[in-house]
Amino acid sequence: MLKILFLSLLFFGSLFADEKVEIYATNIDTNGSIINATNGVSVMYKDYVLTAQKAIYNKSTGILEMFDNIRATKKDNYKILGSYAKLNIKNKDKMFRPFFMLDSDSDMWMSSSKAQMKDEYIDINAGTVSGCNPKDPLWQMEFTSSSYNTQTKWLSLYNTRLYIYDIPVLYTPWFGYSLDTTRRTGLLMPSFGISSSEGFYYRQPIYIAESDSWDLELDPQIRTLRGKGIYSTFRFVDSRNSHGEFTTGYFKEYSSYVNDYSLKNDSHYGFNFLYTHRDFLDDWLDFNLKGQSSLYIDLNNMNDVDYINLAVNDDTKKSTATQVLSKINLFYNNSQNYYGAYFKYYKDLTKTNNDTTLQQLPIIQYHRYLETFLDNKILYSLDIQSNNIDRITGKKVVQTDFNLPVSFRDTFFDEYLNFSYTANLYAQHTAFRGDEIVATNYDYADGFYARNYHTFNVSTDLLKPYENYTHVVSLGMTYTLDGGDTKTGYYDEYDSFCSNPENRDESICEFYNISKVENSLTLDFSQYVYDINNTQILYHRLSQRFNDSDAKDSLGELENELEYKVNKALTFYNNSLYNYTESGFSKIYNKLSYSNSSVSLEVSHLFKDSFLSSDDRYSSYLSSSLGYKYNRHYSYKIKYNYDIQNKLKKNFEVGFLYQKRCWDFGIKYLENNRPVLRDDGADSVYDKYIYFTVALKPMMSRSSSEFGWRISKGE
Repeated sequence: MLKILFLSLLFFGSLFADEKVEIYATNIDTNGSIINATNGVSVMYKDYVLTAQKAIYNKSTGILEMFDNIRATKKDNYKILGSYAKLNIKNKDKMFRPFFMLDSDSDMWMSSSKAQMKDEYIDINAGTVSGCNPKDPLWQMEFTSSSYNTQTKWLSLYNTRLYIYDIPVLYTPWFGYSLDTTRRTGLLMPSFGISSSEGFYYRQPIYIAESDSWDLELDPQIRTLRGKGIYSTFRFVDSRNSHGEFTTGYFKEYSSYVNDYSLKNDSHYGFNFLYTHRDFLDDWLDFNLKGQSSLYIDLNNMNDVDYINLAVNDDTKKSTATQVLSKINLFYNNSQNYYGAYFKYYKDLTKTNNDTTLQQLPIIQYHRYLETFLDNKILYSLDIQSNNIDRITGKKVVQTDFNLPVSFRDTFFDEYLNFSYTANLYAQHTAFRGDEIVATNYDYADGFYARNYHTFNVSTDLLKPYENYTHVVSLGMTYTLDGGDTKTGYYDEYDSFCSNPENRDESICEFYNISKVENSLTLDFSQYVYDINNTQILYHRLSQRFNDSDAKDSLGELENELEYKVNKALTFYNNSLYNYTESGFSKIYNKLSYSNSSVSLEVSHLFKDSFLSSDDRYSSYLSSSLGYKYNRHYSYKIKYNYDIQNKLKKNFEVGFLYQKRCWDFGIKYLENNRPVLRDDGADSVYDKYIYFTVALKPMMSRSSSEFGWRISKGE
């Protein structure tokens, strides 16, 4: 027997092949093949570090027993506590009794009477798991058995009961959860709810990730009083410069629901394809170009808007859009030239078909970047666009625009005065094809329009520093001189008619996009105020145009823009346009924002007046939101959007959220006005919901754990 009073080391270097055990202790006694270690025992075995009050190691059997206040740590990922541990070095078995494990990455813990470890697996007897304080957990899950893979960090629980404040709320025969964020195949968080019109709602996403280059998500759902369907999203990375995703879905309505709500379609289907490639010319065609090429694809198709709304997991995010846009953009760009092609396809969800909807297939663009001469005093650029406007039924057109501005710029009086002159050459050619839907007396003759005009600009910038702030003032004057135009065909015949805003709804004018150039003088004034930290306190701009015309609108609209930061929390913004001819404002937009550590408030109002004699002359819209954080646990939120002119509530939301380190609970009431396609055309549905949020952290996030109850049928 050998007794060591100070720190001692006993190292076994070749036990059972490559297994090594290092034992440190204050006292170590040996008796044949039995080693007894006491007081401050530390054991190092593979990537484990174990500490205890006492340890017994049998060199013959390879069994290490540890007693009292046992702690085991593996690579700082998780820690295990117990009163008794038995490690069979030969069979690579480990047993802890009782068992307590803490995963340091996720703060999840488990406890049970006994746990057995073999390789990377831990088999656990009946016990408890939670992410809360172990002394008094707000939520916990009890199970009859469990298995944990220390490599993949996947936890499986069997016969699981969920308790919140000792109240049982849920039972499931199996529950699986990952303690890290590694991509893997499995079930995602389900969502469910109850609706008075759609019945019980349940969605169970299935995630498949068998490769680093792609994954697939399947989203089957059922609404017991409405129907059932499935959506899927396939995501992929096909090169180091490109990635994409394809989403499609199908939902079949029950005939009773279709009849009750007079739906246009008894099924809803569609797809979306997104793809981005940042160097497609080199990768696909091996051009080895010095410039940059890019391809962007966003294709969308659906038979009606309910395809979107049924795909959205959160009803608070349901679509209120009435138009879907598909587009393909591709370009090549170098230091001097830009070449682009854009395809745009519009689908109006309020129409039963889109045969008369105008499409842009394609737009071809060439742009020559700014060139300079004479010590950067002469500048010019060139832009050419050809737009093929197409549709199945009705007139079609190809319009080509040509822009060539040439500028001279210089400064005078020691850079106090900036001067520029620009000669602008603009031309457009229009070529028609196809027939009108209804025969008219309009003559769609091909036409050519060209004009040139001149722009003179004089400006100065003045800066004055003070003790606590800096004031910057900019004054500018721009004079535009019409140099004349020439026009043939379509432009010659309908220029005067289509220039009148009252006639813009006429079919002959739907392709007319020429804006008149009048001799005019524009005065601009802007000022900025910055504090000593160079933070902008005030921005103010005034702009007034004077037209060289005897017409009643010779005095253009006065524009005022103001942003004032009252203090660190409060900001006011205004943008207004005043029309002298009509003696009224054509636009008034005001927004008030307030934000500090407790309160966030935003209120805005938009008013517009078109001054046209039509039912929709005015528009007035109010938007508001208020958030209040009472403390780190309680927060409240209100949203309210209202169409004042049409006396229509767009949406309303009020709710609160209670947050703790290990769980969240919230409730909110929501009203939402969304579009729907019925037998007799487009309509809207006003839905009312109550949403509940329960997030058991770190296993859940609020976005994946909301469930709702629709409390009205939306009629």
